[in-house]
Amino acid sequence: MVREIALFPLNLVVFPKESLNLHIFEPRYKQLINDCLKNHTTFGIPSHVVNKLEYGTEVKIVELTKKYDDGRMDIKTEGVREFKIIDFHNPWTDKLYAGGKVEFLHISDDQDSAMTVEIMDKVRELFTWLQLDKDFDLIDKNLYAFIHKIGLKPEEEYQLLQLTSQKKRQEYILEHLNKIIPMLERAEKAREIIKMNGHFKHLDPLKF
Repeated sequence: MVREIALFPLNLVVFPKESLNLHIFEPRYKQLINDCLKNHTTFGIPSHVVNKLEYGTEVKIVELTKKYDDGRMDIKTEGVREFKIIDFHNPWTDKLYAGGKVEFLHISDDQDSAMTVEIMDKVRELFTWLQLDKDFDLIDKNLYAFIHKIGLKPEEEYQLLQLTSQKKRQEYILEHLNKIIPMLERAEKAREIIKMNGHFKHLDPLKF
C-alpha cells in the first residue's frame, strides 16, 4: 500500500505500538502537528540513524498534552506501522515540513508464542543483572515495549525494523539477548575478582 504522508525525520527508531512523547518547538513541525490535529491524520518518522532516510514508522497522535503560548506543544504519539520511503520532498508541496510517498511494509504475523515466553524470561534476567527489574512491568508481552532497554545499537534497531517477519524479529532479539547476558555475567565475575585484589584471602591449602 502506497500513500503520501507528512514526514518528521528523527535520529531514532520507532516501533509499532511504542509510545513516544515529543516536544514540538520548530515552526515547521508546529505546522505539521497542527495540520495532523486539524485533519485527524497520522505522520511518519523516518529513522535517520544510518545517514540516510529509507525506513520509518507511521505514528498517530494520542494526546495533545500541553500547548504553550508561543505555539510549542507536548504530544503523546504511538507507532502504527512500518514503511519504506519511495520519495522524499523537503519542503512538501506548500508546507514548511517534509513529506512524500511511502510504501507500508507487510509484516508476517508468524510470531512464535513459545519464543515470546523465552524472550520475556531473558529480558527479566537481563534487567536483574542491570538492577532494572523493579523499574519496569514485564507483564506486557509486546516485543517492542522494552526494545530500547536491551542494549541494541541504533543501527541494530534499524535492521530489526526492516525485517518483515515477526518470527525473524523474535530470533533477532533472542540472539542479541543470548550474547549480551553472558557478557554481563563475565563482567560481574571480573568485578568480583578485581574487588578481591589487595585483600587478605583465606585459602584452604591444597592437599597432594
